[in-house]
Amino acid sequence: MIKAKGLSKSFMQAVKEPGLKGAVKHLFLPRHIEKVAVKPLDLRIEAGETVAYVGPNGAGKSTTIKMLTGILMPSSGSISVNGINPYRKRMENAAQIGAVFGQRTQLWWDIPIAESFSLLKDIYQIPDALYRKNMDLFTEMLGMSEFIHLSARKLSLGQRMRADLAAALLHNPPILYLDEPTIGLDVSVKEKIRGFIKQINQEQQTTVMLTTHDLGDIEDLCKRLVIIDHGAIIYDGTLSEVKARFAKNRVIFFQVRSPMPELYELLEQSPGLKLTQQSSQEFSVTFDRYEYTASEVVSRVMKHGEVLDFRMEDTHIEQVIKAVYDGHLDLNEHRGARGQEPNDDSSRA
Repeated sequence: MIKAKGLSKSFMQAVKEPGLKGAVKHLFLPRHIEKVAVKPLDLRIEAGETVAYVGPNGAGKSTTIKMLTGILMPSSGSISVNGINPYRKRMENAAQIGAVFGQRTQLWWDIPIAESFSLLKDIYQIPDALYRKNMDLFTEMLGMSEFIHLSARKLSLGQRMRADLAAALLHNPPILYLDEPTIGLDVSVKEKIRGFIKQINQEQQTTVMLTTHDLGDIEDLCKRLVIIDHGAIIYDGTLSEVKARFAKNRVIFFQVRSPMPELYELLEQSPGLKLTQQSSQEFSVTFDRYEYTASEVVSRVMKHGEVLDFRMEDTHIEQVIKAVYDGHLDLNEHRGARGQEPNDDSSRA
């Protein structure tokens, strides 16, 4: 559905000294530097996929989306979106995509959003039957009946985002680009939008490309994760794989019948294990899944006394991505201890 090869984008930025003197100097002796927003990258997205395209601010996410939508022309490389070059055939490309940019709206500001939808119907030449079907479906799923008669300027942020999402999908596009679609929204509105996107993807096989800083959106909507940093893709794989390969720490929480001082001392002296006590009878053990299995940790504890209850937690995906953002984790080089795959016996534990 989407193919990009050697795709890159650079901008020329003016460098000016402050004040009137700097402005005059730049007028006669202009100086510019090249800003590389996206380095040559390859990307392939199949029909019906839901892909999270994430990275820190300034990584090149929105620039990539703008090239795929035809808003920006690449500096080099090639793009094909459903067989169309998006920046050479913008009208044809616009007819097959939907786009929601969290900070911008495609609704007309001073007219009721119902009239905005009617105008979009004429622009996209949507058949009457399909228009009525989609309007009924979207109004019900997104809860728009309470504000569909209001002008866009009178809508709250959550209402506007729901209306924008409906406007983007009104013509049944095979591809949907979402750039920060849930930014600043409350929990209930986020749930409505996520549920709506999931249903559209499942029922219509709409290809979804999502950029967001909300890790809840990623875990709820996307099966594939692409991480970009400084204009280059540093990871492209499934969400479950990034958890399995890079979230190496696990935590097991124990509740025991009576204190186990000898066990606490043993755990504190064991390399690769970290003991954290909540009380004399409740504690947690953090372990490296490349060094230990969960069953080994549980067995050690059960040898020293009666365990009333235990539960296990994996490292959350947001902790992994935060480590990447902060430069503490290189996804290209990380292979685990001694090059091994992680021990994974959570089902047996």
